[in-house]
Amino acid sequence: MKQRYFVTGTDTAVGKTLLTVALIRAAQAAGHTAIGCKPIAAGCEMVDGHWVNDDAAEILAANSFPLSYGQVNPIALQEFIAPHIAADNEGRSLSVNELARHIDALPDAEYTFIEGAGGWLVPLNQTETMADLAVALNTPVILVSGLRLGCINHTLLTVDAIKNAGLQLAGWIGNCVDADMPAREANINTLRTHIDAPLLGIVPWMGEPDPQVAATEIALNPLLASIKKNNPA
Repeated sequence: MKQRYFVTGTDTAVGKTLLTVALIRAAQAAGHTAIGCKPIAAGCEMVDGHWVNDDAAEILAANSFPLSYGQVNPIALQEFIAPHIAADNEGRSLSVNELARHIDALPDAEYTFIEGAGGWLVPLNQTETMADLAVALNTPVILVSGLRLGCINHTLLTVDAIKNAGLQLAGWIGNCVDADMPAREANINTLRTHIDAPLLGIVPWMGEPDPQVAATEIALNPLLASIKKNNPA
């Protein structure tokens, strides 16, 4: 069984890369091949004559197959700002078709995790967003919810947007991004009640994010069960 997933978040800086790598590690720990990619990365440094993003490099190092940096991150933008603005500043254009071609050219793995940029509706250009890329790929979506004050609204709005785009929400992961979040468990319980998709795990607060630790908090079985439920044989 080969399955691709689009990993989106309720916002930027909610741990999408941490969880993308953790999902790769969890699949590998279960005996599967797994790769990830970050098609667009904004905020890069020059390394050996090439623009390199730390998050994309982390995904590259986790992959089951030896991929090139360009396969994992075909669009590397210099400034750490919204991708369409960073691209405009460099005289570049972004398009769903171009990004989809790069992703479709990746080698097959049992699990492929495609990390979006920012949140669900981050623009790529004047007419297309990251959501349009997910729709073009027609992949189930995994949502990373940054657990902090305001997460209920942000998460449920994103859940509705994913469903309104006609895509399956295969599961969601709560990532504790605020060590002192008030009423954390009550917030998590509210999300569990209102989200009609499996909870794949709650990642505790970590002063230094560690994808290997995060991987131990992720359950893949609900993910597979969700896919089978929506795609019966």
